[in-house]
Amino acid sequence: MSERHVFEYALVRVVPRVERGEQINAGVVVYCRARSYVGARTHLDEARLTALDPDVDLTGVRAALHAVTGVCAGGPSAGQAARDDAGRRFRWLIAPRSTIVQPGPVHTGLTADPEAEADRLLDLLVR
Repeated sequence: MSERHVFEYALVRVVPRVERGEQINAGVVVYCRARSYVGARTHLDEARLTALDPDVDLTGVRAALHAVTGVCAGGPSAGQAARDDAGRRFRWLIAPRSTIVQPGPVHTGLTADPEAEADRLLDLLVR
C-alpha cells in the first residue's frame, strides 16, 4: 500500500445572489503539503446556475473558475501567485471573499495521490 499523506480541500462555490444565500458547487481545490501539491478541478453546471439567477454573468464566472485553476498551476499566467509555494497559493485561494465565486470551509483527509483525490472529490461533491 502506498504511503498516505494528509491533504486539505475546499469546495469552490458560485453564489450568484448573496442576499438569497443560494449556491452551487463548481469546483474543488486540493492541497497536500507532503507532496507540495495544489490543484483545482472545476465543473460549472450552467443550467443549474441560471436556474438560480437567469441574469448571472456566466462569462465572469467561467473566468473566475479559470483563474482558480491557473493559480493552482502556477507559471506566468498565475500572476504574482506564481512565485508562491503550493501552500501559500492554497491559503490565498481559500481566503474568505465576498465575490460571486467563493471558497467553502476547509476539510482534511488522507490520500496516497492528491491529484486523483481532486478528481474523486469533483465527481463526488460537484458533478
